[in-house]
Amino acid sequence: MRKRVVITGMGCISPLGNDVTTLWSNIVSGKSGVGKITHYDTTEFKVKIGAEVKDFDGTALLGLREARRMDPFTQFCIVAALQAVEDSGLVITEENRDRIGVVTGTGIGGMNTLFEQAKIFFQRGPDRVSPFMVPMMLPDTAPGMVALHFGLHGPNMAVVSACASGTNALGEASEIIRRGSADVLLSGGTEAVIVPIAMAGLGVMTALSTNNEEPERASRPFDLNRDGFVMGEGAAILVLESLEHAQARGARIVGEISGYGASNDAYHISAPAENGAGAVLCMRNALKSAGLSADDIGYINAHGTSTVLNDKSETAAIKTVFGENAYRIPVSSTKSMTGHLLGAAGALEALICVKVLQDSILPPTINYETPDPECDLDYVPNQSRRVKVNHIMSNSFGFGGHNATIIISRFNGS
Repeated sequence: MRKRVVITGMGCISPLGNDVTTLWSNIVSGKSGVGKITHYDTTEFKVKIGAEVKDFDGTALLGLREARRMDPFTQFCIVAALQAVEDSGLVITEENRDRIGVVTGTGIGGMNTLFEQAKIFFQRGPDRVSPFMVPMMLPDTAPGMVALHFGLHGPNMAVVSACASGTNALGEASEIIRRGSADVLLSGGTEAVIVPIAMAGLGVMTALSTNNEEPERASRPFDLNRDGFVMGEGAAILVLESLEHAQARGARIVGEISGYGASNDAYHISAPAENGAGAVLCMRNALKSAGLSADDIGYINAHGTSTVLNDKSETAAIKTVFGENAYRIPVSSTKSMTGHLLGAAGALEALICVKVLQDSILPPTINYETPDPECDLDYVPNQSRRVKVNHIMSNSFGFGGHNATIIISRFNGS
């Protein structure tokens, strides 16, 4: 029989709080995590806003020596993993560490390190570049350092599929457990790219919102007046286990990853296919994997970036998959509040979906003011809504045409 994969712990660092409780409280309240960028001087930049992590001190949490050898994306990941393991009650021992691994996603990796070391290279020469530059910037350093911290010997890897990375990481981690290669995986995503060079590159692509005067209103998925996404940063880690392992240790089970689908548009390097064909295939693959029909889905956490093309193509894809039922299914984008965490987005949104199952509250899409005729679904506008659901679909779509969908279900024990 197909192994079942359950969720037993969660942790996060986010623009709306550096723990799950604070994040969820702000999500339910419809609070925006977007503000003026403080990480660097934005005087020469058209984009001056972002959804930054606040009040995070990696040195205090990890120690000066360790923090200095980690890019912020790795620091975020380790702290989120520490929270998740504590939340799960998992005790790591010599006997079980070979069967526990780490799979995390990131779209870009250690961009902060690369940018800072490039400045040193040009200003002071090649001999002054840090010997830690390469390991600090590699995408797989984050899961490697998590494994090093806990002493985990199981499967360990980074998934890099742009904005789909976090969801792909959770999906691939669940498949590793299903095939019996691990009992437990710490999985999710991490990103820290509110960095001048990254923001400059996305700015000249016109991918980012330039609503600098009203940062809290800048991210407005599915609204007619959306003008681009808002960059966010942070990390989310979930503890995934085989059902048998979780039950054997008496773990508290908060949800189940029941389905996973992936696909590629094969259409354009950055733009989604307008008819959402790749997203349709991805969502259908996830439903098939879960053994569910479209009628079983009670809520969709959309990719919903607040870009003109993405929101339109995702809406079209949802209509294709769900038909007339698309109009009865609540769809919301929590990126309206958190900004877009790129490779960490899908992981943070999966965590939010688990909280939806626990508390029976649907997150709102804030800043939804002017309907777009091409985006005409129920986007849970501006206020959270009390609704009990049993199966949630979470979508992530990325540059390069990457698509990933997971289905998170209420655990019923049967």
